[in-house]
Amino acid sequence: MKAVAALRGSIVVTDTEDLPLERGHVRIRTEYSAISPGTELSFLKKGGDHPSLLGYSAAGIVEEIGEGVTGLLPGQRVACYGAPYVRHAEHLTVPSNLVAAVPDHVLPEEAAFAGLGAIAIHALRTADLRFGESAVVVGLGILGQIIAQIASAAAVRVAALDLNAQRVLMLQEQGIRHAYNRHEQLEEQLQILTDGHGADSVILCAGGPGEELINRSLTWIRDRGNIVVVGDLTTTFSRGQMFGKEAQVLISRAGGPGRYDSGYEKDNRDYPIGYVRWTEGRNVAEYVRLLAEGRISVLPLISHRYPLGEAEAAYANYLNPTDCLGTILEYES
Repeated sequence: MKAVAALRGSIVVTDTEDLPLERGHVRIRTEYSAISPGTELSFLKKGGDHPSLLGYSAAGIVEEIGEGVTGLLPGQRVACYGAPYVRHAEHLTVPSNLVAAVPDHVLPEEAAFAGLGAIAIHALRTADLRFGESAVVVGLGILGQIIAQIASAAAVRVAALDLNAQRVLMLQEQGIRHAYNRHEQLEEQLQILTDGHGADSVILCAGGPGEELINRSLTWIRDRGNIVVVGDLTTTFSRGQMFGKEAQVLISRAGGPGRYDSGYEKDNRDYPIGYVRWTEGRNVAEYVRLLAEGRISVLPLISHRYPLGEAEAAYANYLNPTDCLGTILEYES
């Protein structure tokens, strides 16, 4: 089958073998897969002399189910998340823990962003926001946009910041008015939005050197508020500022509990819901529910579509991030 890989710093479409269908796994014919620019471009830069498959978020049709799988049937559309099982590839063999059924009325293009949706949901759970509290989302790429929408759907008071005015406008068009492209605008309105107390959480979806941004974020949060680092951001910051508010600086890891645990993923052993309420798989399903109920909309964020064979052009397009936000690869039916 065809799949997208990084090779010596370039994108190639290569031939690879299907994984065997193990107990608890399902085989999926891919319809769409979503590019995650932050994660995948970093892998691209590290590409060695052997092809390294890319991708971790997709939607498709179940073709075959392994022994022990319940709740899924051949012919059913699903969303799925998690490398090395989910890739930009024509066929996927995925543990059922990482698969969620997609209702017929949900667009598969939107469902294909389930991995990013799970990451967004887990970031908000890490922030531990409650009904009526406030959050600032910094960095309005595809992930920041999804986080801001989900937070707003959960009745969190949301403010957002990105230096790209077009991305700010896109979020405003989704009904989130307090989105700004200048720090000064955000800081002025944040006082009003939070009754002068400061935000309960700042969620950082930006990348690069983090000292200046984290220190500034510490001035935006309330006493004992938190900062959640989601993007690939360095974590140098002022101990004095952190101490002054007894603030928390947290890292959000991927899509939730279960990620990187081979027992949960490869062996498909779920965590009891009484002990782990929100696993990565349950976060994927929750993202699909939000789409199904119309509480969030990802379709306006899909700026580019490419057939699998043009994957190189799809990644090259991110060299002009002003125009590129959400990108999906399309597969022949």
